[in-house]
Amino acid sequence: MSEIVKVRGLVKNYLSGAETLHILRGIDFDVVQGSSVAVSGQSGSGKSTFLNIIGGLDRSDSGTVEVAGKDISGLSESALSSYRQKKVGFIFQFHYLLKDFTALENVMLPVFMTGLPKRKALEMAHVLLQDMKLEDRAKHFPSQLSGGERQRVAVARAMVNDPDIILADEPTGNLDPKNNAMVTELLYAGAEKYGKTLIVVTHDENVAGRAKIRYSLENGLLGKEAL
Repeated sequence: MSEIVKVRGLVKNYLSGAETLHILRGIDFDVVQGSSVAVSGQSGSGKSTFLNIIGGLDRSDSGTVEVAGKDISGLSESALSSYRQKKVGFIFQFHYLLKDFTALENVMLPVFMTGLPKRKALEMAHVLLQDMKLEDRAKHFPSQLSGGERQRVAVARAMVNDPDIILADEPTGNLDPKNNAMVTELLYAGAEKYGKTLIVVTHDENVAGRAKIRYSLENGLLGKEAL
């Protein structure tokens, strides 16, 4: 299968007073379409920065990032916004659900805002909530859901726009072991069911262990781990 993500020579530095912090030191990274990839590393190793650059939430100092054959490195802010909306599904450690909307409405809103008729958007949201074992919680508000349920809603929301890639940043970081296992299972199963490319950054061995390919990020360099 073809590569859907191709990163070349990615460099990112931050200034901290008089000191320059070298976060990413010339990373090359390839992901085949439909694959699942985990990037592990200590807190502060640059995992989130790396993911945010791929997702168009941050910019590198140098290097290129191609997604689905398009270099996003030099896109304008408006073009990056369109890229994030159409090509990427994000899952963060915190769910970021809208508190005044039901689980179903939270899932359907991203695709409804692209212009899809409401009825079709609701149908898609229903199917994804069923995938996440939440069909009986569809009309509940975030405050009425457990932490694990809220995170499963966030997973469904990330998939509703039919993105090319799903980027998950410590997706189980706030969960107890039972909910951690459930969210991990449903995240990987959902990505596989819909043929999505999944890139997860995590320090959790259980989450990383489900990926087909694993990398470690240390001292600004990416190394492939043997499975």
